[in-house]
Amino acid sequence: MTMGVPNTTTANESDLKLTIVNPKNLYDPTPNGYSTAVITPPGARMAYISGQGGQNSTGALSPDFAVQVKQAYANLRAALDALGARPDQVAKLTVFVVDHDMSKLGVLTQNVKEMFGEALPAQTLIPVPKLAIDPMLFEVEAVVMLD
Repeated sequence: MTMGVPNTTTANESDLKLTIVNPKNLYDPTPNGYSTAVITPPGARMAYISGQGGQNSTGALSPDFAVQVKQAYANLRAALDALGARPDQVAKLTVFVVDHDMSKLGVLTQNVKEMFGEALPAQTLIPVPKLAIDPMLFEVEAVVMLD
């Protein structure tokens, strides 16, 4: 599913699959858990999943960044399930990290690769000083193509 330009292909309208594009003349982002661009096929319905933090089902937040990230991706998976969608239908992620530093990148990459495998969505990481709730350290939102 990963491709490099100039080997561009067009999605068939009856085949609602995302096309991942990682141009060969750009830095390869896949080791870091994302793709350069993702093309949605014509006629695809899109859903937007609000930011999912690391709260468990009771609303509790661990003070540990890695635990929050793991829970946030579990929450994202639950939202996808509620939509009847799979991880390979996620076109774009935006992640927000409180007090981001390079030590957190490995945790993020591991969780993204565990959830998405080779179908890595486009992704933007935005460092922030704080999120909606003071103990929140991480939040992820998604743009999803529905079947």
